[in-house]
Formats: sequence, C-alpha cells, structure tokens
Amino acid sequence: MSFAFPDPETAAALAARMLLEIEAVNFRADEPYIFTSGLAAPVYVDCRKPISFPRVRSALMDMAAGRALSAGGFEKFDAVAGGETAGIPWAAMIAERLGLPMLYVRKKPKGFGRGAQIEGHFEEGANVLLVEDLTTDGGSKFTFANALRTAGAQCTDTLVIFYYDIFPNARANLAAHGLALHQLTTWRDVLAVARTGDHLGRTFDAKTLDAVEAFLNDPYGWSAAHGGKAGPD
Repeated sequence: MSFAFPDPETAAALAARMLLEIEAVNFRADEPYIFTSGLAAPVYVDCRKPISFPRVRSALMDMAAGRALSAGGFEKFDAVAGGETAGIPWAAMIAERLGLPMLYVRKKPKGFGRGAQIEGHFEEGANVLLVEDLTTDGGSKFTFANALRTAGAQCTDTLVIFYYDIFPNARANLAAHGLALHQLTTWRDVLAVARTGDHLGRTFDAKTLDAVEAFLNDPYGWSAAHGGKAGPD
C-alpha cells in the first residue's frame, strides 16, 4: 500500500493541473455547452479521460486513497463501491490501494441477486465507501447509496474525483441523505490554476476566464443569458 497524502488544498491544485494538462477540462464561453439537464455552461469536464493517462491516473488515485483515509478514518471502510458505469474503474483502483474488497452498484435492479443492484461480496453491516467520477448536485449518489443500504451495507461517505461546487445546496442535500462528500478538485480549483498559468498545455484569455467565474458564481443566471435553463427543475 503506497500513496501520496497531501493536504486537501495541495491535492486540489495538483488534480486541477493534471486535468488541465490532459485537456479533460474545457472552457468555451462563446459557444456554451448544453448539459442534459438543459443548463448552458462555459465549462465541461470529462472524468473518464484520465484513465487513458497512466501517470495522471496513478497520481489521482494515490491522492484519492489518501483523501478517503484522511476524511473517513483509517479503519472506517470495509469495502469500496463504484457507481455504474463511470465510478467503476476509479473504485477498483482505490480499493486496490486501500486493500479493500471492491463492489459496483447498478443504476437499476437486474431482477435477481443480492439487493438486485450490487455486484460483489460484502458482509452484512459493512461500511462501504461510494466512489463516482463526479458530482453536480449529488442526485445519482442517493440512488447508489440507497441500493447499498437496502442490500445490508452502511454507506456514510462518497468520494468523487471532481465536484462542480456551483450549487449551494448540493453538500447539504447529500448530508440530509446521510452522505458526507469528499472530492479531489472542483471548478473553482481549476479556475484558480488556469488563472495562474501554472500548468502545461493551453492558455486561456481573460475574457474566457471571466466568463467561467461569472458562471460559477451564478450558474442559472449565466445559463439563462446564454440560451439555457434558468433554474432548477
């Protein structure tokens, strides 16, 4: 078992720099991205892309393993579960580093098996760390956590590589469902690194970075002004 254990602020900046370097995060203010939810945004993140960059992948997982232990405790977790599908590779790598069993949780029951949604073995009452690639408002985490609980596990913590950190109630909503959120990095961390230029690869003009900051401070207002939805559903 070997992994880095930087403080959360250092880890956030390093993770942001890695995502910028491999172009897993993108800024496009003139032609906004339209998310499935209908939100218009000048930002986009692809948290699947790092799995194809071995050094970035390994460094992110080292930091994620350290984050799980520093946030949750060294002996708190009995297994690691990935949410279908994007969370599965990250959960497998974190479980390997922590020396814990790995599970994955289906989005919908398959009709048979333990809890009908859980693949893998765990003991009744096991405390399972839920891993996904990212979270926006936390919605999908409720489905996965409830499936684990229905199947007999405890699920008190969720770890993501990327947290949008733009919806003020997201962390509180997760807490209301009994989940503490831990993340490596956020859009605000990415913006801070992009403004310093302390990364390899692309540079961004001030107008684009200002648009990104405006979106982060008022996502629905920015979205409405750029052809997207004007508020939560």
